Amino acid sequence: MNKNKPVYLLSGGRGTKYEKDIIRSVFKDTGKARPNIAYVGVANGDDWGFYLMVSGMIKMAGDCQVTRILIAPKKADINKARTALNLADAIFVSGGDVEAGMQVLQEKNLIDLLTDLSNQGKVFFGSSAGAIMLAKEWVRWKDPDDDSTAELFPCLGIARVLCDTHAEGDNWEELKAALKLEKEGTQGFGISSGSCLKVYPEGRTEALGGAVARYQKHRDNVTKMTDLLP
Repeated sequence: MNKNKPVYLLSGGRGTKYEKDIIRSVFKDTGKARPNIAYVGVANGDDWGFYLMVSGMIKMAGDCQVTRILIAPKKADINKARTALNLADAIFVSGGDVEAGMQVLQEKNLIDLLTDLSNQGKVFFGSSAGAIMLAKEWVRWKDPDDDSTAELFPCLGIARVLCDTHAEGDNWEELKAALKLEKEGTQGFGISSGSCLKVYPEGRTEALGGAVARYQKHRDNVTKMTDLLP
């Protein structure tokens, strides 16, 4: 039986009190008084500084254990990583580079495990590139100087949405480029810095901490919809 929990897609970047409140909601969804949070840092090559910064932020939200899951290094013990992921109450996917992070997960054969854990009821949350990795897919360019070379590539699909994070400064250009490659009627969400998109298993979405921009593919155009508001 499918036991999926809501997925929390954070933009990060503002360090607001709302981020603590959102992480507390993650803790509550685990049903544990002191949840064990698995930290997945493949998008930044398991950078130590990234881990220290983000794990500190998570711990500030409440009583928890944060377990660093080493995956990216060539000599990483993947069996140990699998065991730790299975033991976690919630799994956090950190920021960095979306495509690089997905490539590591594919090379280490961990994509199926992560989606299975979601179906078993593990709570997932991610920030920045990690939030995009938890969504359906993202966009890349074979030639960065040629817009016609844009293509979509699959992400984890644990949250069945298309999203971008903290790109309000460039008016969500990459999100719009991705939507142009999607089927008619597809929506995309722009999660502004400090905001979060909560995605429920049945597909319902909710903005936390701040507004979330919405766009939709209509024929050959991408149109702005009303924002999701907390």
